[in-house]
Amino acid sequence: MGDGTMDERFPALTLHLPAWVARVLPPPDTLFATCADRMRLAIDLSRWNVEHDTGGPFGAAIFDAASGRLLAPGVNLVVGSRWSGAHAEMVAFAIAQQMVASHDLGSPELPPYELYASSEPCAMCFGATPWSGVRRLVCGARDADVRAIGFDEGPKLPDWADALRTRGIDVVQDLLRDEAVAVLRAYATRGGAIYNGRAGAQGRRA
Repeated sequence: MGDGTMDERFPALTLHLPAWVARVLPPPDTLFATCADRMRLAIDLSRWNVEHDTGGPFGAAIFDAASGRLLAPGVNLVVGSRWSGAHAEMVAFAIAQQMVASHDLGSPELPPYELYASSEPCAMCFGATPWSGVRRLVCGARDADVRAIGFDEGPKLPDWADALRTRGIDVVQDLLRDEAVAVLRAYATRGGAIYNGRAGAQGRRA
């Protein structure tokens, strides 16, 4: 509300990373020197999220592109938060923007940041990427890999990667794809929830 008070008729939405994230992350001064190191963290987050039963098989991480310092991790929190928007990329964006105290990670006074995601973005996360301010998106598994285990990624542009490039965002696909796909398949094998909205009506939504 305009005066800074909360309307108590409606609940507040607060997202918290699972407690295990603090236990598994390396010390804050750790530098992830290579692209593979950065992607492996995103994939590890997706796997740990499954193993701890805290969400879907998706992980993301935002790094300072030059130094390789981790700015923000993200994991899928859709079911636990009861919010369909709590995808790993969206969680990482939210945490990163709070960390730098700006809604725009591309602000001139900030270093360039890049997003590593265990899977290509769904329609929602694709749309949010230009607004986030990241300068680069690196993906592991393909859209088709995610759909193959039952998730609906939404109506996304066929040339989505080129669409981001025209906005000045570099896109890299298929980095450690096999490792990322292995997490998706493990989730499906263990009977992980496919929590798409309107399941059985218009398909199922990630």
